[in-house]
Amino acid sequence: MSATLIRIPHADARGLLHRLLLVSSAGVLCVSLVYFLLGCCDSDVSENAPGGSSGPGTTGTPGLDGDGAGREWTASRRLPQALIIGVKKGGTRALLEFLRLHPDVRALGSEPHFFDRHYARGLGWYRSLMPKALDGQIVMEKTPRYFVAAETPARIHSMSREIKLIVVVRDPVTRAISDYTQIISKTPDIPSFESLTFKNRTSGQIDSQWSPIWIGLYAKHLERWLAYFPLSQIHFVHGERLISDPAGELGRVQDFLGLQRIITDKHFYFNKTKGFPCLKKPEGSSKPHCLGKTKGRAHPKIDPEVIQRLRDFYYPHNLKFYQLVGQDFGWQ
Repeated sequence: MSATLIRIPHADARGLLHRLLLVSSAGVLCVSLVYFLLGCCDSDVSENAPGGSSGPGTTGTPGLDGDGAGREWTASRRLPQALIIGVKKGGTRALLEFLRLHPDVRALGSEPHFFDRHYARGLGWYRSLMPKALDGQIVMEKTPRYFVAAETPARIHSMSREIKLIVVVRDPVTRAISDYTQIISKTPDIPSFESLTFKNRTSGQIDSQWSPIWIGLYAKHLERWLAYFPLSQIHFVHGERLISDPAGELGRVQDFLGLQRIITDKHFYFNKTKGFPCLKKPEGSSKPHCLGKTKGRAHPKIDPEVIQRLRDFYYPHNLKFYQLVGQDFGWQ
């Protein structure tokens, strides 16, 4: 039996070949798309894509409108380039909130306590807490306990030798009373400030190991930092002037951080009820922004004799601190 040869018209053959090519191209495209979706690209691209969250306790990424929107794809989590390291009840929260006005500052809102409490978790964990930042933005956080914790200068130095450090200092007597005021708001049954101030009230010996008094020994704590960092990398904010002249203090901090002076007088007004400056009403908000109700608490009345004893106690320590930093803060 002879085989029957089926002849396909030339035009039909070309059409069949064209359809086969189309099907083949569609298949390749589908496979490529599936491969892409399954993670061939860097996962950080999707994490940093526009509309992504900056995470809890962080500010939103500023400056991304207009042609800046494309730059958000380069945003990443970095270790901080600046730290507010102290002191407790000196004005660190106010300073952080004021600095967050600056478009080139990306600051963690909460206190991570990495270098004093969570160091064993590692730098990767620490970095994961930071807000995403663009090139040119400064990442920072604040934990006031760093200044007095003995182990923190060496740990921070091992992370970065060039990091910039900010310390907000305040009259140590007023700071101690403010510290005590916070303590009694949480534990109202503790002894009086006067009784805790002295090892022996009769002899008048100050208990320098009591935390509210010990923190105010600024020179003692600073000496540890100067063993690792030059004074040029440490900026001291005058706590009293942060209240009376916030724009002036913020101007000096912006200079220290190498930032343009964007935060100025126009951003502040003085709240007489609270007794400290607040931020003026931001655009799109219905009310001005003041710090929380825990800030600006009324201090308990302290025996003037005890206050004078404390001033006498701190006097030589303050003088040494002035000499170390080359600045007289004028505490009486």
